[in-house]
Amino acid sequence: MLKTKKLVMIPGPTPVVRSIQDQMGRETVAFGDPDFVSDFAEVVSDLKSLWKCSGEAFVVAGSGTLAMEMAIANVTRRGENVLVCSNGFFGDRFIDLCERKGLNVDVLQAKWGDSVTPETVLAQLALKEYQVVTVTHVETSTGVAAPVAEIARAVHENSPALFVVDGVAATGGVEETIDPMGIDVLLTCSQKAFGVAPGLAMVWAGKRAMEKRATLGRIPESYVDFDKWLPIMHNPAKYWGTPPINLIWALKESLRIMKEEGLEERYARHVRQGALVDAAMEAIGFTVAAKKPFRAPTLSVYLYPEGSGIDDARFRTVLADEGVQSAGCLGDFQGKGFRMGHMGNIDKHTLVSAVGAVERACVKCGYRIEFGKALGVLQEGLAGE
Repeated sequence: MLKTKKLVMIPGPTPVVRSIQDQMGRETVAFGDPDFVSDFAEVVSDLKSLWKCSGEAFVVAGSGTLAMEMAIANVTRRGENVLVCSNGFFGDRFIDLCERKGLNVDVLQAKWGDSVTPETVLAQLALKEYQVVTVTHVETSTGVAAPVAEIARAVHENSPALFVVDGVAATGGVEETIDPMGIDVLLTCSQKAFGVAPGLAMVWAGKRAMEKRATLGRIPESYVDFDKWLPIMHNPAKYWGTPPINLIWALKESLRIMKEEGLEERYARHVRQGALVDAAMEAIGFTVAAKKPFRAPTLSVYLYPEGSGIDDARFRTVLADEGVQSAGCLGDFQGKGFRMGHMGNIDKHTLVSAVGAVERACVKCGYRIEFGKALGVLQEGLAGE
């Protein structure tokens, strides 16, 4: 039997297009090779200019979780107060990370599918002075997009705190700017909206964050220390740790694709196509877990129709057999639905194939739907673009 090609539609890693794959498959050169040094310098420059950062940008080998650690390690000292704004599983990850560093942590916890708001942040800021406020821009476990610009404004108008944003499932697919939005530290990784394979951690640090780092002296952490990496970001010919050469090339190609599309259009495309996939799924009875004001354009959590009798494990297995790899739900939504990414360099053909596979999986799992109902909604929307 001919095997069905599997589309990677989890919230990350996302599909890696051929031109980016080609960069990863190049013959590796020395990290001091002049051409590579030039390429690395261009990547750092592009990250700063595209995300409007007058501070610094860092690109190191590691995961999104390492980027979180890097962000916190360089702007806090033991005993300081941190307010964690959490919309789910990955927002909560800041709690353990901060407590291990000896920070005093308070948590604003939104209900799953909802978001912490500027109003709730303001109320908490009135109770205590914080040195850092964190928020996850797009919560991968719930499909919620936090109102980052509005929360940033609330923080800066009412507190001296630094504002740290986890952009892992947002950066490159949802608008973020460092200076204009008032983000002091933004962190992300390569395998989500950038459409690169896993392995790169990226952190932007605005001027206030770098000023705070200068007051900390020698921090306990070594690998994630801004001071260790800053000379390399200014001149990649220098050495601290070996850079992931082929992934840097892949990121350079990803940034070229972004510049060619234009960031404004890229963000708008994610909004349009994310809303279309949501509407298609709703047309066959699925519920989008995130409340409408906070639905992320990069990924969604789809809860099974009430009374459908769909078994979660079987559905996702059948869906994989039909050609789409999805992710199971976490926390409050575990066993009640599945998570699907629609971010990065995913094109119309991929979206149509994915929704078609969902329709087939529904029927094969005993949930009778009208074939083409979801696809019709999606196709009509795509035809109007």
